[in-house]
Amino acid sequence: MNFDKTFNKKVFTLKSFFGDLLFLFSNFSSLIKLNKSAQINNIFREKIMTVVSAINGCTYCKWFHAKQAIKAGIPANDVKKLFAQQFDTTATDFELSGLMYAQHYAETNRNPNIEMTNKLVEEYGKHDADAIQLTIRMIFFGNLYGNTLDAFVSRINGIKAQNSSFMFEFLFFFINIPIYVFLKLASKT
Repeated sequence: MNFDKTFNKKVFTLKSFFGDLLFLFSNFSSLIKLNKSAQINNIFREKIMTVVSAINGCTYCKWFHAKQAIKAGIPANDVKKLFAQQFDTTATDFELSGLMYAQHYAETNRNPNIEMTNKLVEEYGKHDADAIQLTIRMIFFGNLYGNTLDAFVSRINGIKAQNSSFMFEFLFFFINIPIYVFLKLASKT
């Protein structure tokens, strides 16, 4: 096989997968409460998830959250702008800093600048900043989940992911075959 090309999407490693899974499980009750936030409403959450998915390039998340964003009331043209990271034209004044933080978080691969994080808390308060960060972490997990499934298929086709191993990709894919088949079928509808 010729591995001259590289699968250039962020994927899980064994360590990052279990670290993120542990984080989500330990914050499960907070995840449930996300839907009850008045300020960080469904439209804002969908905008966050669309921006992060656009940066991380997860095919399945982009498809799903585009549909969810439109269902939440975001015009299709605005969804396209979110995917193009032109959210300054589609965001309210309240949303703009949160979307910029989401973009920064994804671009830095979960390593946001402390000043950006402090600014987020300063602008939104601890409660809403935590809700924004939890939304980002949740969709980031979903993005890497989908990308890791695709990384194995890509590897089989001769294009391997950076900083990934065949064994981890194979086991991840094998365990998740039913989910992969569902995602492939659902995203074609």
